[in-house]
Amino acid sequence: MSLPPGFLDELRTRTSLTRVVGRRVVWDPRKSNQGKGDMWAPCPFHQEKTASFHVDERKGYYYCFGCQAKGDALSFLRETENMGFMEAVEALATEAGMQMPAVSPENHVRRDHLAGLAEVMEAAVRHYRMMLRGAAAGQARAYLAGRGLPDAALARFEMGFAPDARGGLLQALSGQGIAVDQMIEAGLVALPDGGGAPYDRFRDRIIFPIRDARGRCIGLGGRAMAADARAKYLNSPETALFDKGRSLYNHGPAREAAGKGQPLIVAEGYMDVIALVQAGFEASVAPLGTAITESQLEMMWRISPEPVIALDGDKAGLRAAMRLMDLALPLLEAGRGLRFCLLPQGMDPDDLVRSQGADALRGLLDAAVPMVSLLWQRETEGRVFDSPERRAGLDKTLRSLIAKIKDPSVRSHYGAAIAELRFALFAAARPAKGSAPVAGMGVRRGVGKSYGNKGFGGKSGAYMPPQPPLGVTRKSFLGNAVDGAENNLREAVILAVLAVHPTLIVEFEPGLAQLQPRLPDHASLQRALLAQIGPGSDDDKRKAIAIAAGDALERVMVQSHVRIVPAMRSRDDRDLARSCVAEELAKLHARRAVAQEIEDAMQDLGGLPDEGLTWRLTQATAARQAAERVGIEDSSDLGEDRAALSKGLQSLIDSQVWVRKPR
Repeated sequence: MSLPPGFLDELRTRTSLTRVVGRRVVWDPRKSNQGKGDMWAPCPFHQEKTASFHVDERKGYYYCFGCQAKGDALSFLRETENMGFMEAVEALATEAGMQMPAVSPENHVRRDHLAGLAEVMEAAVRHYRMMLRGAAAGQARAYLAGRGLPDAALARFEMGFAPDARGGLLQALSGQGIAVDQMIEAGLVALPDGGGAPYDRFRDRIIFPIRDARGRCIGLGGRAMAADARAKYLNSPETALFDKGRSLYNHGPAREAAGKGQPLIVAEGYMDVIALVQAGFEASVAPLGTAITESQLEMMWRISPEPVIALDGDKAGLRAAMRLMDLALPLLEAGRGLRFCLLPQGMDPDDLVRSQGADALRGLLDAAVPMVSLLWQRETEGRVFDSPERRAGLDKTLRSLIAKIKDPSVRSHYGAAIAELRFALFAAARPAKGSAPVAGMGVRRGVGKSYGNKGFGGKSGAYMPPQPPLGVTRKSFLGNAVDGAENNLREAVILAVLAVHPTLIVEFEPGLAQLQPRLPDHASLQRALLAQIGPGSDDDKRKAIAIAAGDALERVMVQSHVRIVPAMRSRDDRDLARSCVAEELAKLHARRAVAQEIEDAMQDLGGLPDEGLTWRLTQATAARQAAERVGIEDSSDLGEDRAALSKGLQSLIDSQVWVRKPR
């Protein structure tokens, strides 16, 4: 709605800032001068004992000398009550007796009609609250007392009771001059399907008024007292006032509390919210008996950028969390996410607070996990990934989920986070370098004999770890070439070319994922590249990579050996880039496969090589160089060259080259 010129100026003139602020603070009588409109109080925006918050009534502004908060009556309402701009304007206009700008006749009629229905709802709330104090509500009062709700909580949430009578509310409201048609339209009274007299919709139920963000009662929720009731909880039907998919229980108070810095907590039901508020978590809301909708999620994000979803610790609660994740993925944006707090099995927030206290609940809420963690858990928990096909299936599922995220920055960071989790999962399944052979595995790769788990040189069959390599071994070409700078140079070229042509990443995903870089910059860039597997243009992917990799990308790109690579000098040549990556990956994997063969042989020799063995192993390097010169098309297998190398190494082992021969 647009406001006419001068409307806000007149509103500020008519509004008493002292009165608006005075509802939130206690003025300091020693410093304040009400006659001059010069008022002081402890600041409502930060904790303090001295009165450093100043209101100048004549100028219409406030200022805190402690936290530097400043503004006028509109900004004060927006900050303290978490209101939108137009909501604050309407609230001040109503208080000042000003009419909001004229709307169309149709809208004016609709607004008056809704106001009338809201008055009917308020009359029903008053009736039900009175009934809760009557003799017919004894069982309901006992139930509420057993749930630990004092009279103050009943009053705060305006809880009531609907007796088990077909026309109790109907008669009471009719006596106040309210038409039956209005009661039906408000959802308080229903007509039988087969015709007949109208009857009360809520009977023998505890009543929970549902209010919108502005505090209007728009609907009711009712909990059945009878164990055999058809529905334990019953909400008002959809009406001109009430749309349960666009409403939240405790919306207004939660928004105000969140505006003061409390975390927004999303629970499942009315009693959960009441228990949370009683425990001090005032920024708590709940959907109304259904799964969270997109509209409700948007409402939550307007209250807080990262709501905490606190769901019951049962299968239904977990299913609700999974549905919400799928709903939220396409809606995620930078600075707008979700965290999840899954409660102990069989417990809801109310149970936890009553049995273990507020501190136990606070600890669980503080430990809430980000959505990416729960997403990963859903796709991996209880599953075994012991084959390439299963791992590929996991990768496919994760790529399809990440592709749903529309925001490129968030999508990139999700990809990086998933890549780290994936690496940790699969790395845990690999035997650590230098570890003892696993019992029952039999023949080690590249070695023709089986030594079980006894190793060499130990007593009573105990395994002895490999000894440190000799100095001459470390200085040899073999030692320098396998773990030296050359591998890092090849990695840098591969990563840089793929960063320039990110749509090629999917073609080289297996090789890229197997790089296992040792340099932090290379590892960061690798994660950023793997996160871009999925739909998208080169331009979009390059931007996302730049954001995810940050300075690491620049440090890789400026290296002199990267800049002179033909694929980097001719960046428009996609085929040249593809050939470059394929060649460098093949050479890199060839070198590492040979190194692994040698390492395996060294381990099975017991870590006791002498200079003679070093000389002989140096000869194996020639086989590796020959393999590189010939060119290897399949970067995952050395083929005949690898078989020849294994055979040569086996001959070295069979001849016991580590034993010095007499001259």
